Amino acid sequence: MIGPGLSLEQAPPFSVPLRFFLSAPLFLIAAGLGAALLPDWTAAPLTPATLALTHLVTLGFLGMAMLGAMSQMLPVVAGAPLPNVRLVAWVSHLGLLLGTPCLALGLYGGEAALLMAGSSLIGLSLLVFLAAVGLALMRAQVSDTTQAMRLAVFTLGVTLFLGLGMASWLIGQWAPAAPLDWLTSHVLWGLGGWIGVLVMGSAWQVVPMLQLTPPYPPRLTRWLWRAMLIGLPLATLTPSPWREVGQVMAALVLITFAVTTLRLQSRRKRKVEDVTLDFWRVGMVCLIAAVPLALAQMQGALPEAWTLFAGLLFLIGFAASVVTGMLYKIVPFMAWFHLQARLGFQRGQPNMRDYLPETRARGQYRLHLAALLCLLAAPFQPLFAIPGGLLLTASAAWLGWNLVQVLRLYQRAGAAGC
Repeated sequence: MIGPGLSLEQAPPFSVPLRFFLSAPLFLIAAGLGAALLPDWTAAPLTPATLALTHLVTLGFLGMAMLGAMSQMLPVVAGAPLPNVRLVAWVSHLGLLLGTPCLALGLYGGEAALLMAGSSLIGLSLLVFLAAVGLALMRAQVSDTTQAMRLAVFTLGVTLFLGLGMASWLIGQWAPAAPLDWLTSHVLWGLGGWIGVLVMGSAWQVVPMLQLTPPYPPRLTRWLWRAMLIGLPLATLTPSPWREVGQVMAALVLITFAVTTLRLQSRRKRKVEDVTLDFWRVGMVCLIAAVPLALAQMQGALPEAWTLFAGLLFLIGFAASVVTGMLYKIVPFMAWFHLQARLGFQRGQPNMRDYLPETRARGQYRLHLAALLCLLAAPFQPLFAIPGGLLLTASAAWLGWNLVQVLRLYQRAGAAGC
């Protein structure tokens, strides 16, 4: 399972990524409860409830998980540990943990004080993280994965800048000439850039290693990150028709990545049941479905209900599914590895499947699918928002419980000395 070229001895302390991973499901629980209790989010993409719930998912669940993954992957994959990693993790985690609910409540209620507090805390936490990751990436080994990570970090910086600008506008500190253009750019750089590129670059390493597939073709991975590097600026910084060319380039990158991933997964070396693989397959199918809809929305050719549908496909169907699948592989692997590092190889130590039995993960997968189907129906029939939100809450709580069980087994095995 351990791939070539990994610097496992440079892995950060277990507590560094774990704090992000264990916090992430809390925000998905909150988003699910909000979706059930505030069904007016189904009315339009830009209602206060929709904006609040979107940021609970993107900053809270996805942001926590992806910052934790980067803090783990940079030292191991790129041989580039974060400087002062404990302090960086503490500041970044606390800022997101406190800032995200403040921002969500501010967006929902229009409270300037909450918007200012939330955006300030999030801005500080992400700037600290970006500075540390930027320094680490300057020392990183050059590969397509690290190049994708560099691009993802850059897109996060752009997304943060645009988001802080939008928050300042909502607070009343300035007035952009075209706020909807700012919003479109914020969404494109955040979803297509930060989330899309980081998932893509991470997949090039973790899918072959943890799902036992053939590797991604090097010529393809090189083309994908370079095409996204060109496509994203074209899609937001240039006038028509170059803007449309950039949007199509970014869309083709994501679809090509998804199709390639599905093809590689069909050629796995071990044809055993694996719930992580199912999460990824759902994610790739949803990505393939979401991208053309998003492209149509950017051309102004999509009704509001279908815009919400596309957003749910991307955020819950693609991003949340893939991130959950990653967590189910990365967290047990980290527990297994750190226990080996502490105690050495001894008989009686838990193996990977002991940390997370298939049946526990499989039950949560089924709840996740049920939540996704109900939420996808909600823009067209708002009554589905209530069961969809409650199912999402239950699914996220089950995910959090599964991750806590991994930690408890790790602690028991370490205390017993196996």
